[in-house]
Amino acid sequence: MRIKNHLSLVFLFATFLLLGFGLPNRLEKKVQKVVEKTFGVNDFSMAAVAVSPELNTQLPAKITKDNFYKLLHGTTLMGYAFIDRAPSKTAQFDYLVLFDTELKVVRTNVLIYREEYGGEIGSTRWLKQFTGKTGKDRVSIESNIDAISGATISVRSMTRSMDNLLQTIGILQENKVL
Repeated sequence: MRIKNHLSLVFLFATFLLLGFGLPNRLEKKVQKVVEKTFGVNDFSMAAVAVSPELNTQLPAKITKDNFYKLLHGTTLMGYAFIDRAPSKTAQFDYLVLFDTELKVVRTNVLIYREEYGGEIGSTRWLKQFTGKTGKDRVSIESNIDAISGATISVRSMTRSMDNLLQTIGILQENKVL
């Protein structure tokens, strides 16, 4: 009887891991790996951040139940995760931004890049330019983000997406959502 109960618990846990975030399986596994590495925990949950439709119309980066999450270790807030897509030359790439509890960027990752050229934006060295940014900061390739030769479109797209996200975080903080 005990073995049956344990197997039921394992099955429920595996189902949660596979279906829990509302993300495609391949993307979910990459997000899980980056969160575990960044925050140093193996067991965490992701709870969607809810934003009213009225407020969402004011946000440069739209918040849905499938792209902005609180990261919880038990009941303790570890930080936040934002997962989205940005356009490249002919396709889109998936990216992840992790924030600490004070909504400061702690890590940015390109999860899936779907083109032959421009993938250099996934380099840790280039993405570190966003680390430490908050909702009060603006980012731009004209002022504080380095360009990458051969990845101009992807650099502009990622930088624009990050600037929109940072503005969104600032608005959510002003409106006491976060």
